[in-house]
Amino acid sequence: MVTELARWELRRAALGRPTALTIGVFDGVHRGHQAVLRHVVESAARHGLAAAAITFHPHPKQVLRPDLTTEYVTSLEDRLSLIMQTGLDTVATVSFTSEFSLTDAGDFVRMLVDEFQLARLIIGEDFALGRQRGGDLETLRALGTELGYEVEVVELLTSDSTDKVSSTEIRDALNQGAVERVGDLLGRRYSLHGPVVYGFERGRTIGFATANVAIGNDRAIPAPGVYATIAHLESGPAPSVTNIGMRPTFDDGGGLSIECHIIDFDQDIYGTDLRVEFVQRLRGERKFDGIDALVEQIGKDRDAARELLAAMSIGS
Repeated sequence: MVTELARWELRRAALGRPTALTIGVFDGVHRGHQAVLRHVVESAARHGLAAAAITFHPHPKQVLRPDLTTEYVTSLEDRLSLIMQTGLDTVATVSFTSEFSLTDAGDFVRMLVDEFQLARLIIGEDFALGRQRGGDLETLRALGTELGYEVEVVELLTSDSTDKVSSTEIRDALNQGAVERVGDLLGRRYSLHGPVVYGFERGRTIGFATANVAIGNDRAIPAPGVYATIAHLESGPAPSVTNIGMRPTFDDGGGLSIECHIIDFDQDIYGTDLRVEFVQRLRGERKFDGIDALVEQIGKDRDAARELLAAMSIGS
């Protein structure tokens, strides 16, 4: 079943000329994804084609397995930006709905030929598409012979701990607070961004004002703890220390919060979009005996973050 919505989404992204493209969710746009996307750009250049990618949103698992929690490594906005940064000419976002999940692989590929003038399909070794993953490599090659496109297979990029770099491995590392490992897998530091909102405002009263960053509950979040971070302000990057957790010392029942203390900064940034880049975990979340003990530890966390980031020339 080819939905009219999917056809419209593809048509508005197509460039009206023969195209090399790849297909996937690309959550995180990690190093493995980047290798495939760069291959598309290189193949398109060799053959005089447009370079394109198709991404699905929401994640197919969110539709097919609603009983499971889906946590995205990147927001859709960031995903599209990162995909385009690899040098592609266009990217199409296809809405993965329950109706679209019934689409046969052959029907979807024919739609790509119609709308994108598909000339080369670039896929990973384990790729499959369509209803019940019926569009495996053999099927896609047979369809290519029938419809006039070539299939190129990209070898999967490996990491030192698994057979391939994957979004699942990244989520596992985030759950452990291993943000340096996450950065290795992504090829860039992990970051979160969202509007700065009003919180309990306790930080200001104890001498450590924080920006409370609102993040959707569908995002993968590093494990609770304190992190050396880089806050991206309009004026540029600034050293910061960020706490993720439930504020156990206060036991206020306010839920998980992401509170960023920007070092040597005291300006009103409520309502702005703040991006926080995670550099290193300093410690896990702790409950302190009182405010004085908490303030002392926050001071130590700030100093540790300042020293670490100064060595990286952040804020120096």
